[in-house]
Amino acid sequence: MWWGCPSAAARHDHTEKCWEKQLESSRVHAVLQLDQHDKESLKLHSSMTIYMPQRVPLSTPLLSGASSSDYLHAMRCLLRGKDNSVHGKEWRINDPQVTTSGVDVQVSYDSFAWIRDYGPIQLGPWQIKWKGGRTWTASLHPQALEKSHWGVDADLGGLSFKDTWKFASPANGKLEWKGRPPSQVRFDFDLPWQRWWLLSYGRSFWSKVGVAAWWVCGSVVIALAALRGRQTHPRPVGDGRGDSVGQAVLQWAVLSGSIAVMLILTGSQALRPPWIALIWIPAGLALTLVARPWLGGHRLQARAVKGVTFCVAAIGLLVVLAPALFNLPPNLVPNEEPSISGKIGYVLVGLATVWLWLSAMTAWAWRFAREGQLVPTAWTGGWDRAPIRWVAVVSVLLLAVAGGLLGCLWWVSENQWERTSWPVGQDAGSGHGAYVVTYLSGFSFTHLTLIFSYSWVLTGIALLALLHFRTKTRQEVDAKRERSALGPEGADVLLTAAVFAFTAGLQGAAFAGNVGQYPVWLLLNIGSLFAALAAGRRWSVLSRLGDGFRLKRLSRRKRRQELRDKAHDYRNLDNQAQLLTQGRAASLTQDQVEAQQRDLRQWLVSECGKRNPPPERMSLMDIALAWGPEGHWWDNAVHAARIAFFFGVPGSAGVLYLELMDRWKYMKLTHEPTAIPEMVLKFLACQVAWAAAGFTLGALWRLLPGRHSPGRGGSLVLAYAMPACLAVLLNIFTGGNFVDLLLYSLFMAVVLTGTSIWMDTETFREDQLYVHGRFALLVSIYRFRGFAGHLAWLLAQLVAATALWEHLAR
Repeated sequence: MWWGCPSAAARHDHTEKCWEKQLESSRVHAVLQLDQHDKESLKLHSSMTIYMPQRVPLSTPLLSGASSSDYLHAMRCLLRGKDNSVHGKEWRINDPQVTTSGVDVQVSYDSFAWIRDYGPIQLGPWQIKWKGGRTWTASLHPQALEKSHWGVDADLGGLSFKDTWKFASPANGKLEWKGRPPSQVRFDFDLPWQRWWLLSYGRSFWSKVGVAAWWVCGSVVIALAALRGRQTHPRPVGDGRGDSVGQAVLQWAVLSGSIAVMLILTGSQALRPPWIALIWIPAGLALTLVARPWLGGHRLQARAVKGVTFCVAAIGLLVVLAPALFNLPPNLVPNEEPSISGKIGYVLVGLATVWLWLSAMTAWAWRFAREGQLVPTAWTGGWDRAPIRWVAVVSVLLLAVAGGLLGCLWWVSENQWERTSWPVGQDAGSGHGAYVVTYLSGFSFTHLTLIFSYSWVLTGIALLALLHFRTKTRQEVDAKRERSALGPEGADVLLTAAVFAFTAGLQGAAFAGNVGQYPVWLLLNIGSLFAALAAGRRWSVLSRLGDGFRLKRLSRRKRRQELRDKAHDYRNLDNQAQLLTQGRAASLTQDQVEAQQRDLRQWLVSECGKRNPPPERMSLMDIALAWGPEGHWWDNAVHAARIAFFFGVPGSAGVLYLELMDRWKYMKLTHEPTAIPEMVLKFLACQVAWAAAGFTLGALWRLLPGRHSPGRGGSLVLAYAMPACLAVLLNIFTGGNFVDLLLYSLFMAVVLTGTSIWMDTETFREDQLYVHGRFALLVSIYRFRGFAGHLAWLLAQLVAATALWEHLAR
């Protein structure tokens, strides 16, 4: 019902006089400040102070309170006059401050805006227009108080300017106009070339080409990984799931790229409401049906999914095909504010479209996870036994999400209307009715773009599912070889690198700011990871021991346990040697310690063979820690992903807090349609990125270079840092913001270093029975390797990340 009720500002009728003649005795001081150091865009800040005699009839309403209609009418007279247009680019933090000073009433009005496109900007009494090239013109163009006494200042913030009209008095990069009428206050200024380049590129056709190139490039990488990931070895007879997983990934590669390009090229302004429904409802329906989440089940599952999706699509299309049922014209754009039934029609179309696309994403995720054996058997069993119940539960949950998005849209859009129409209200622009039609008809497209922009998570699930299925199949066919595998091989390496690039790497690219970097970023992440693995083939601990030792000592759990026992003995002997060196009592003599150490060394040499002896500085502890806590590399990957997920929670919370600390981004929460959902998605995306980075570290644990475990984590950090450093250099060159990317990179280093150290404690978790806590176990493990050095390295990263975070939080 609240949708049918206009706001108080919309109901107010402004018919009172503005007393323009008496306002001519007022004095006005206006200041315009230009800030070229504010993020990626040039910021404009307007400050205007009006000194109005108390004898003017408008002075009394100004003191009556900001919520009264008389106050709004008085503000309209002072700030807008006869202008009733919507000031969409003008933002204000607070309402104007009204105070009394002697015989005057003082009104202070501050507002700000950014140059983010080439459209004109009305900011307080100023009008800023694009003149051509890098040049813009700022002129004093007040909608009221034209004949008052004006004093004007302009702080150019170091920008080059040109006073073509010669009415200003320049002083230290500032301009002053004293006693000049508003028509004589005008000047030109030039954007810095970096800001101009970002503005031009962001609004050009090449920007869309860059985004489309990212999706096309991503689809090619996905397709290549899927093609190379097809089963090239025997698998159990009658098991066709491997081909199904690969086929599903290939289908998603084609669909995701084509849909993204279509979203980019169509644009929300190019489509009328009927066409939005006629294009995106069938598209969502087709995406859900192509996903075939019932594959491998029985017919009841397919009927349940098809029945629900067809019903939802029919409800949405009903509004388009029979608009008269909802008191809407054929083009779904009424000339006045729609009735309650009309708003219900818009709601049905929007909810149906968003629900279908959420359903499609869910169906694809379930298809990948089920066929890749990523979900618990209890879930798949429940889906097979009671498909109707599962479809009903998931449908209600998706409806709740879609309804939450719609409710958020309504709330922020009404806030946006109050902001842009203040203090004019119903008379602003084309009226509240047309505004309601605009945001309700654009609900589905706006949120479809948001949903699909985070579909890279779905891509990560697809690649992960294919990787897991290949691993499980090989374990069933050749268990002995799989038990001694150092890590992913062949196509699995590309799949692992793609998972890392599409999750942890892509989240970093989002902080870089320029979407045109995405294709290069993706390829560089994959290439740098392959470079780290190439170094690992020569410098990793296990690769230097040779295949003989791995097959002889690491292929079976019993033999690996023997290696750990000997590593435990090695650690105890090292502790005994340190006690003797310090002159303290020990349970063994110096000769006994040295004799047992020689025996352990001789055992290691004999196990490696005379043809490939171990390096002199390599110990049993190095080998045990390089193998990791689990028997198979996939289990190491899952273990590290869990650790990194929890280690990354402070980093995600820190990123989210910084988002809310920024006053502009905090204001967007209550004014931008997708700001609140995107804040939630950004936190979840960061958590996915940390977990994926940990998964990659665990999967490549035995292949990465570095004798110590923090060195292995550092190798992955360096693989990530190469594209990040290039992005930072590009942002420095173009004047973009790179501090957020730097902070994310430091968080990534802390998470991976902490995960690598924690993995070492998990390798010797059985020894926790004999030490007091995990910290004591770390000291015991790293004592002979320099525990202080590893701790200092981790603390240095923490200090750097914390210092940068505090700098940004100020």
